[in-house]
Parts: sequence; C-alpha cells; structure tokens
Amino acid sequence: MKITFVMASGFALTGGDRVIATYAECLYKRGHDVLVVSRPRFPVTLCERARALLKGQGWLSDEKKAPSHFDHLEVPCRLTDHFGPIVDEDLPDADVVIATWWETAEWVANLSQSKGAKAYFIQHYEVFDYLPKEQVEASYRLPLHKITIAQWLVDLMKTRYEDHHVSLVPNSVNTAQFFAPPRGKQLVPTVGLTYSEIPWKGCDISLAAFSIAAQQIPNLRLISFGSEQPTPDLPLPADAEFYLSPSQEWLKEIYSECDAWLFGSRIEGFGLPILEAMACRTPVIGTPAGAAPELLSGGAGLLVDPESPVDMARAIVKICEISEDQWKAMSDTAYTKVTSYTLEMATELFESALCIAMERSQQGNIGTDCTST
Repeated sequence: MKITFVMASGFALTGGDRVIATYAECLYKRGHDVLVVSRPRFPVTLCERARALLKGQGWLSDEKKAPSHFDHLEVPCRLTDHFGPIVDEDLPDADVVIATWWETAEWVANLSQSKGAKAYFIQHYEVFDYLPKEQVEASYRLPLHKITIAQWLVDLMKTRYEDHHVSLVPNSVNTAQFFAPPRGKQLVPTVGLTYSEIPWKGCDISLAAFSIAAQQIPNLRLISFGSEQPTPDLPLPADAEFYLSPSQEWLKEIYSECDAWLFGSRIEGFGLPILEAMACRTPVIGTPAGAAPELLSGGAGLLVDPESPVDMARAIVKICEISEDQWKAMSDTAYTKVTSYTLEMATELFESALCIAMERSQQGNIGTDCTST
C-alpha cells in the first residue's frame, strides 16, 4: 500500500506523535510505501514568549528543528512550505491517506480521491475548551473511516456520532525501548508520576495523594518527569526528584526505580505512561480514564476512584506495605499483560483497518461528498 499520514503542527515528542511515528515505521518495515506530511509549526508568539519567561522557562526561540519521535525514522517525513491547510498539491497519490487530528480530518475530507481512501486516526476526544468545539465535533461526523485506540472511544463514536464501523487498534509498547529485568521492591518506597499542568492530566490529584500517603510512610520518595519545569501553581514536594524532558533511553530507568506509577488523569485517550511503566515491571495506580480499566484489571495494578486523592493514597500505602512476594506477583502480572499484546499485533490490526478503509471507499461508503466544516 501507498500510505500517507497527515499531521497538523510539525513533529514533536508528544505521546500522540510517538504512536504515529511507531506505526509509520512499522508499516514501512512491512513493505508499505509510507510518507508523513505535516504543516510546519507556527512561529512562537510574543505572548507565548512572555508566558515562558514568567514560568522561568527562558526565552523561546523559533527553532527550525526541535527534537521529535520522527528524527531517526527510515520513513520520509516532510513539512509543507506554507502554514495553511494541506491540499492535493502537497501530497502524492496514494492508496490511503490518514488524518491524525481534527483539523487534518477537515483537510483530508476535502482531498481528491486520488490521494487515497480517507481514514481518521483518533487518539483522544479533542472537545477541549481551548479548541473550537463545534468544529472538532463536526470532524467526527465526516465520512472518514475511523481508527481509534480505546474501547471508550469506539463506544463514543457509535453512541454520539452514530458510526458503527470504527476500527479498534489498542496501543502497544515498544519493548526494545521500555523493559526491565525482574526485581523486588525498592529499598526506599518510591512512586512516580508524569508532571503536567494540563488540568485533565490530573497531576494535582496524584500530588495530593502522595502528600496524604507520605503522612503514613514518612520516607516515601517521589520521582517525576515532564516537558516543562514545575511551577509554583503546581509545586512538587521539596525533596522530589524531577527530570526535565529526559532522553527516551532514560525513561525506562525512571519507571524502573518505582514501586508504583501514579496515573491521575481525569480524561485520557489512552494513557501511554501506563503501558510504559508496566513494560518496565512497575504496577500502576490509576483512575478509570482512557484504557486504564482494561490495562489494570487482573492484578496488573490498582484502579482508584476518580477525583479522589484519598483513594489513590490508600492504594499507594497498600502497594508500599504488601510483601515482597506479593509485589513481585503484581509486577510480573503487569509485565506479562503488557507484553502479551505485541507491537507486531497492533501493527497488523492497524494495517487491517487501512484495508477496511480502502474497501469502504471502493464501495462508496466513505470519502464521498465531503465538504469543509
């Protein structure tokens, strides 16, 4: 197949970009002709520079090439020479073209049929306050074949948008990058979290839970990493260890130093840190967001009540107080669960979803009569 991925804002180190880059590379290695095309990032505005200075992040520059998950791929990746929507002239003819964000869904919907059967890879329900909600919702009604990563998104597309032909392709994890040998509990009880000020990421819930649990476990240690420095609005405990934008190689070391990883999200498309931590043999304590209910079932971790630091704190104490053998059993269960669904399996499902998109396009069920929203 000739496959084109269409992205909106350049290439970055986000979790969503990691997933797109992974599938692009895996499909390429399976013999497909793959291309990733994106509009470039918009220049940094004066307001964004001012906010960064106030947060202590220094002066933001307009770097032509920031680090990304696409840097070392064999797959060709290309930026357009304009900031407008991606159009026919920006893309080669292909068998299938994949939108990866609500804006790109609009662009893909308006492409000619020669650019390929039209698919929409949905990694989150992007109806956020900072986005044009009506346009985002309209993107889910476009006649594109939807591919998504979690059962709750499949159910949402069926119930809210009346689309009963959605392909489910759960995320897998690259075990060549995220792995750890069998181990026991840490000498000092340790939990970790991903630091983010984005409200729906729920970092405030995890930090509050840590503070409560630390009252029962005085030597409780916290490790964290994030793409921005912690701010006074959401401070880390004074003795917490924080890593700013750690290398991809170092991430597995961070996960592997923890007895449990905290996942406090209020809403999440999937929750990649769950997979990454479990692949490093670290049980996860998580709220029921994204794929957490499926991933943490069967003893791979502990599911806690949403919006409840108290319940998460109980789970932290429980994991810290269980015996070495009980912890090892939970660690092994987490590792086995996440590695039993391989990246090869996920790629096969994604490939099958693209074939379905092509079949539906040939039958006239998708990709016709598309107009801008």
